[in-house]
Amino acid sequence: MGRLARALVLLAAALFWATALPAQDVRSPILTIDSERLYRDSAFGQRVLDEIEARTTELSEDNRRIEAELEAEERTLTEQRADMTPDAFRALADAFDARVEAIRRDRDARSRAIADLLEENRDRFLISAAPVLEDIMRDTGAAVILEQRSVFVSANAIDITDLAISRMDETLGDGGQQP
Repeated sequence: MGRLARALVLLAAALFWATALPAQDVRSPILTIDSERLYRDSAFGQRVLDEIEARTTELSEDNRRIEAELEAEERTLTEQRADMTPDAFRALADAFDARVEAIRRDRDARSRAIADLLEENRDRFLISAAPVLEDIMRDTGAAVILEQRSVFVSANAIDITDLAISRMDETLGDGGQQP
């Protein structure tokens, strides 16, 4: 039997089992989940995304403030140029450039730290989700949970995303109390 035929047989079995039983009592060998929505709509994911948004906004506002300060300093430096020797101006300009580069490195590091925080929390969430998803598999008699975006066609009855979100919220909450 070819791969397509096997996939169609599995799909037919999943659809049969999914439609044969009420949605709240899923008993299917194959389940689907939207892992992006699982993370995004869970209390944990919402807390992390809110925190990331707040940090990103703060960084952006800080960047705009620093940019305005640097532009003012650059204008002042340019205005002073006519009253300075070339060597004195070059020394001030080099110091200004060095300061701008240091600020740029700091801003890049802060940006990376925010991205790292997002990734670390996502990894922590997915590690915490594994036992919850295993319990759902056991409860429903499933052998596999597939990523919903990887499935060509399925019955909504085998989508456990809402159930998984509910159980993750019960198990992990918003995750804020853990380091």
